[in-house]
Amino acid sequence: METIPFSKSSINYEKVIRNIIDVLESRQLSGNGNFTKKCQSLLETMTGCEKVLLTSSATTALEMSAILADVHEGDEIIMPSFTFTSTANAFVLRGAVPVFVDVKESDLNIDENKIEQAITEKTRAIVPVHYGGTACEMYKINEIADRYNLIVIEDAAQCILSFYDYKHLGTFGNLGVLSFHGTKNIASGEGGALLINDMSVAERAEIIWEKGTNRIEFEKGKINKYTWIDIGSSFMPNEITAALLLGQLMDAERITARRKLLWDRYFWELEQSDKIELSNVEPSHNAHIFWILTFSKIDRNFILKELEAKGIKATTHYVPLHLSPFGKKFIKNDTTLPVTESISDRLIRLPLYDDMTDKEQDRVIAALWEIFYV
Repeated sequence: METIPFSKSSINYEKVIRNIIDVLESRQLSGNGNFTKKCQSLLETMTGCEKVLLTSSATTALEMSAILADVHEGDEIIMPSFTFTSTANAFVLRGAVPVFVDVKESDLNIDENKIEQAITEKTRAIVPVHYGGTACEMYKINEIADRYNLIVIEDAAQCILSFYDYKHLGTFGNLGVLSFHGTKNIASGEGGALLINDMSVAERAEIIWEKGTNRIEFEKGKINKYTWIDIGSSFMPNEITAALLLGQLMDAERITARRKLLWDRYFWELEQSDKIELSNVEPSHNAHIFWILTFSKIDRNFILKELEAKGIKATTHYVPLHLSPFGKKFIKNDTTLPVTESISDRLIRLPLYDDMTDKEQDRVIAALWEIFYV
């Protein structure tokens, strides 16, 4: 029996191969070329963001965000603990301290009602993470940020074509980031994007993106040579990555629609089970993850073992950052994140990819019902 994988990258071979051939024939392989610009323009259209910069990953986009937010040693950055290491690392690299806030069991997003109590005189920014492409309560988060004069940086890594109140995720805060890692709905292997919603930092963003130089001004003919004027790094992707991504972005609507059909069917087929809890999410998500919660860690591990025996690759997710060896050094003695600790022990992510067949999904659903009740 053939194994059903947890995920597979979608590849539009015809479009991607043509794009990559064009790059190779041009002999212009380094970043910020024709395909980088096309991706940025398309992402601006797709997201409604005024300025997008393509990056080598969502991680580097977050690192750029930390620089643009003027994060310094000792600053505190509010974020959930239930997230990937990049969310914290980007700010820790600037000397900042992550302050972890609990999540809600309904959608696994940061609990907006617990943010305000985490704010101190050292707080610099709030970093909401839209788990699985499902929106955090951005109006409430922005209202808190405005009251305390804080910056909002959205970790929308999983959120291409996810919306909240008809507005694309990543465009509510001062800055936002997207990921095109191989595990994401739209993938280029590695890759990401910085969404710049505060245009007062757009010019500096380009300088940081270009290794701290004013090379973009030089390429526009505004200066006769470029030089080092700020900190920066090699944050942009090469043109082959951009060419691959462009082919995928042009197929994004189809990919998302198929994933939503699969997500909806999982929900309809499993919502009557009394052995698990399902998510309570807004319908405008992009179906990046279909997750279930068991009632105990023992139940979770049993179900995973049984699915594996049936040739089905399901998986858990993050080890909460505050429980990780490195994350523990940032924890205050009175920190309690009961929901985060509970859900991380009970979470299962089911297989979901756009070319998953109906028969493959039938197998997953049938296997779960058999495990639950046989």
